[in-house]
Amino acid sequence: MSAPGTPATGQVEHMLRQVAPGRYDAYEALLRALADPAGGRLWMLLWHGRPGSPDAQYGNMEVDGVCYAPCVTSAEELAASGWTRAHEVVGGPEIARALYPDRWGVWLNPHAPGGGVGIPWPDLRRIATGLDRMPAGPLRLSEPAIELPQFYALLAQNAHRTPVVRSLRRAWVHPALGSPYLAIGLDLYDAGHAAVESVRAMMRQSVTAVPEGLPVSTVAMSDPHDPVTLWLRANARPFYDREAHAAPPAGPAYGYPPRGA
Repeated sequence: MSAPGTPATGQVEHMLRQVAPGRYDAYEALLRALADPAGGRLWMLLWHGRPGSPDAQYGNMEVDGVCYAPCVTSAEELAASGWTRAHEVVGGPEIARALYPDRWGVWLNPHAPGGGVGIPWPDLRRIATGLDRMPAGPLRLSEPAIELPQFYALLAQNAHRTPVVRSLRRAWVHPALGSPYLAIGLDLYDAGHAAVESVRAMMRQSVTAVPEGLPVSTVAMSDPHDPVTLWLRANARPFYDREAHAAPPAGPAYGYPPRGA
């Protein structure tokens, strides 16, 4: 969707001018412009080779330990940059799909006053897979502070009855835009269709114990790029672990009611 008086092809530059520190709404609008197949084009700077050649290689820059491929947002910006090597024009969704798996972002107009704007790889992943499917970053993640003993007990019971579930973890996620929510990390033995459907049924049965109005989401612990999954792996111990409970515990296990309850 274009701003009034702004052609779709210039939407990226229009939104780029709105971005400022703390303006997460403007940054999200920039991501939407980049995700637009009709107007989200970028002029990628080639350090080696020509467009389409086997030795073609994008330029690279590193900011705060994160890698980016530099690019410009129009032919006019290309001329202003003084770039004399080759370049190729690529749609935003296409370059996002190409770069994010290797944890590369793009840096828009690094020659511009102020140094331009970087789009890190987690946001390229959102462009590639759907902006509305993933929370807006940067994310603030922590252990859940809300006490939900009934939900966790019911979820652990249902997980124990769902053989595909290896373990469960949890995090409280506060996106840059939107409401905070509880995320459940699912570690599964099998990612086939039948297994996934059994896990969906498990979650539907369990969320009946969640207080009304509290959003709950799930993430796959097998996902190598999801920022919530990466945080869970590094910071959260399972509150349900099938293998840890393979032998009968001496007393009630964490997350389980006592036997016979």
